[in-house]
Amino acid sequence: MRRFPRLDARVVAMVALLAAVWLLASLLAGRRQDLLGVAMALLCVLCGIVAGVAVAAARQRDAEIAPQDPEPAAGTTFAGPPGIEADTLETLGDREAVRALRDRYRGNDGG
Repeated sequence: MRRFPRLDARVVAMVALLAAVWLLASLLAGRRQDLLGVAMALLCVLCGIVAGVAVAAARQRDAEIAPQDPEPAAGTTFAGPPGIEADTLETLGDREAVRALRDRYRGNDGG
């Protein structure tokens, strides 16, 4: 059995939106208060949900396709302080240790 080709999310959103608007207009014009009216109202809500999900999918796809941050130049390095290891990070809870690290990286010998 052949599969249908995947439709673009924008196409799905437009079709679902047009169906929801058509159903809503026919509900308002017909003023139906029977089982068919309830079914049309539920179908209208379903089409609205499908349109919203399709729009969200299109936005997410556009965000994934958008170019990421440009690659750093060949000569640039990490701007953070060098030489911080796990043992150093354990001491960051102590204010005096943090102050000593800052002084050491600024070039001050303390005092």
